[in-house]
Amino acid sequence: MLVSIWLLGREIGTETAVLIAVVMIALIFDYTNGFHDAANAIATSVSTRALTPRVALIMAALMNLLGALLGTEVAKTVSEVITPPTGLHGLTVVGAGVLGAITWNLITWYYGLPSSSSHALIGGAVGAGLASASTVNWDKVVDKVAIPMVVSPLVGFAAAYLVMVAILWIFRKSHPGRMSRRFRIAQSLSAASMALGHGLQDAQKTMGIIVLALLTTGHHAEGDGVPLWVVLVCAGALSAGTYAGGWRIMRTLGRKVIELDPPKGFAAELTASGVLYSTAFIWQAPISTTHTITSAIMGVGATKRLSAVRWGVARGIVMAWVFTIPMAGLMAAIAYGVVHFFGA
Repeated sequence: MLVSIWLLGREIGTETAVLIAVVMIALIFDYTNGFHDAANAIATSVSTRALTPRVALIMAALMNLLGALLGTEVAKTVSEVITPPTGLHGLTVVGAGVLGAITWNLITWYYGLPSSSSHALIGGAVGAGLASASTVNWDKVVDKVAIPMVVSPLVGFAAAYLVMVAILWIFRKSHPGRMSRRFRIAQSLSAASMALGHGLQDAQKTMGIIVLALLTTGHHAEGDGVPLWVVLVCAGALSAGTYAGGWRIMRTLGRKVIELDPPKGFAAELTASGVLYSTAFIWQAPISTTHTITSAIMGVGATKRLSAVRWGVARGIVMAWVFTIPMAGLMAAIAYGVVHFFGA
């Protein structure tokens, strides 16, 4: 598919056709990000029966759309990860990076592993950049990607643990059944907050890639921000993907890591959304919504006892985290090599 698109662009004799192709590929990634990460926002509320699956998906899609319109700071960070060459060669690099991310997303989705679409995209961009001898801005990768990748799950785990301890202490004299019903209602709000944070973080990553493609062809000036049409199409693609659902990963997050009840689900979602907002608005870091909610779920489960967390499942999730950036990078490098071999 990629080869035929690039060959068509060369036959037309303009960069515009290739630019359109790269934008479309980026939006396909945005769509796969939506159905891959839909579980992040709603798995806990569905597993505790606070929301039905269909209602949860509709709510998540709408909140993703709204969240995508709230800022562009993360998009700026993503657009600065690599500096590809200008023209058709630069578009090849950007397109190959996105294809690497899409491939890894589909593999982890098939096996039900909640890996990070964010890190897949960053890994793909870096892999294509290295394969093409483009400039990789390692300071940006380390400060805005690598460090937050390690810190955000730890913060999510610890904060969720403390929030859950506080809930257990505050409601220690409450009737369990009554408390569960109240938190089931509260969880509708926390799930909406989580979905808003997902839109805020994840749609911006695709915006950054499209801006990078526009910069390589001179269709956008550095420092001009994200064009409104880019914001709108990325928000729409993410929301459509979210509505398509992510049932395989939802089962992993909602049932296999720990047994969730409404108070635990509320604590996990509240904590995770707080981490997403703070990193987007304060540090402009493209952190993983997957890492954040999964670590928060583990944190609330650990308040019961450490054995309540199914560490075997958790170990598989962590392995997917570790391999996401290098594997997406490898696939992007292969995609770049194939296209470059055919003369793009």
